[in-house]
Amino acid sequence: MINRRSVKHRYLQIAGKVKDFLLSENSREFFIFLFFFVVAGGFWLLQTLNNDYETEFTIPVKLKGVPDNVVITSEPVSEIRVKVKDKGTVLLNYMLGKSFYPVTIDFSENRSRNHCVREVASQYEKKILSQLNASTRLLSVKPDTLEYFYSTGVSKRVPVRLRGKLSAGRQYYLSDTIFTPDSVLVYASEEILDTLMAAYTQPLRVEEISDTLRRQIPLAMPKGVKFVPASIQLELPVDIYTEKTVEVPLQGVNFPAGKVLRAFPSKVQVTFQVGMGHFRQVTADDFHLVVSYEELLRLGSDKYTVQLKNQPKGVSHIRFNPPQVDFLIEQLSTHEAN
Repeated sequence: MINRRSVKHRYLQIAGKVKDFLLSENSREFFIFLFFFVVAGGFWLLQTLNNDYETEFTIPVKLKGVPDNVVITSEPVSEIRVKVKDKGTVLLNYMLGKSFYPVTIDFSENRSRNHCVREVASQYEKKILSQLNASTRLLSVKPDTLEYFYSTGVSKRVPVRLRGKLSAGRQYYLSDTIFTPDSVLVYASEEILDTLMAAYTQPLRVEEISDTLRRQIPLAMPKGVKFVPASIQLELPVDIYTEKTVEVPLQGVNFPAGKVLRAFPSKVQVTFQVGMGHFRQVTADDFHLVVSYEELLRLGSDKYTVQLKNQPKGVSHIRFNPPQVDFLIEQLSTHEAN
């Protein structure tokens, strides 16, 4: 518990020391020094502020008179960066005390035929100069042109496409690419809508992916185009490879009546890599080892190198055992043919 008497005593001690210092000869010398220091600092500041300086500040921009059926499809310019030169006292007033009115762009007065509202710097410099002191020099204005592309409510829906480079880690693979949403609404002029077939993401580069990746990605906005929504959720499911072996028979096709293919062995072991998620789904029925009668005749040999005519989706690194089989074309007897 705090001892009130001790605190009071300590307070009185400190107060006494402060009082003694203020009434001492040293304190009078200190305050005299401090007074002259402040006066000298004030003169130095006035002299410094009387010199010319350059500074940069921003002025807000406002687009007015936009009709209800118009959609602005470009990123709207919200402010203008202005570089000026004047005495320090004037610039200090700009930075600390003066509020600038927005530079207003009238939609109806500046619209053009190519679905764009445009006003160049020479047009809105007067609006800026009217808010500056007569002594202030306007050095530069950025941007030098204000552009607002728009659409009169015309839109269509386009699919989302990924732009970038993705790679899975060793023994992994990307089993799918999922966009949410998988399509977006695009607003633009009719000329742009006729040629725009997809909405592409901002370039994405991710390597050595070993786990399902989820990321919010903005869409790349071409000039004069607005996507709704402006970003999508990307999901990249990752699966791990495993090996599987199935036995597939070698089948002959286009054989004349009375002739059949005899292969030794009649079945080939097919070993392949497949994701764990599809391990049970891929079976021997998904592979077709077929050879035509004409192909065997052109070989000029009794050995056939096994070839796969179709490959199931999600399967890779296929191997055959044996890679070659012996064969003969057998002529059936009349009784067997019937």
